[in-house]
Amino acid sequence: MGQVKVLQNGESGWPVSTLAGELVLSAQRVAYSPAFNALFVADVHLGKAATFRSLGVPVPAGTTQENLSRLSESIEQLKPRVVYFLGDLLHAKAAHNPELLDKLHTWRLQHADVDMTLIRGNHDSKAGDPPATLNISVVEEPFMLGGFALCHHPQTVPGALVLAGHEHPVVVLNGKGRSRARLPCFYLKPDLLMLPSFGAFTGGYQVNPQAGEAVFPVV
Repeated sequence: MGQVKVLQNGESGWPVSTLAGELVLSAQRVAYSPAFNALFVADVHLGKAATFRSLGVPVPAGTTQENLSRLSESIEQLKPRVVYFLGDLLHAKAAHNPELLDKLHTWRLQHADVDMTLIRGNHDSKAGDPPATLNISVVEEPFMLGGFALCHHPQTVPGALVLAGHEHPVVVLNGKGRSRARLPCFYLKPDLLMLPSFGAFTGGYQVNPQAGEAVFPVV
């Protein structure tokens, strides 16, 4: 049995037993395995805002660069050997546009010494795989990494702790009076850890933890 640690402005937080070894949960919405020197990121959805704009929906620009900058911060902080994207790296075919791909290639060159693997998600299947020039391997779920099963869709893999995304978990915290905060969160079940959506322009699905489960809000 291992531990989950929460990393927010230095190491702090709650130790929680898991099936597959130690994990660090970061306020950057990523998880990190010291044993495998691996960073796990779910649901970046690059190009989602551009897709909406191509359909005539007025949404802010700049989310791609924001997402890539935050990814760089996580890589610089945790210094992984490999990054695993748990599905939905690209949002749709519209993400394969010259402006976005140019930014993505520039970002990839900045981290050329880091291996990267995408576990194909439902949006990746529709968008198409990243260009081969990005040097990002693409595999199907579940992808086994020791006692971890890396997936996009939450599921059960016997004998493994599943790391997954897809559902964009959020939790609602009630404060004084009528104040409420709706926060992205890590959602831990006995055999499943659901990561929050990393993308800056994504919605969320409210979770209601049951006995034996835990929620780690990102604040």
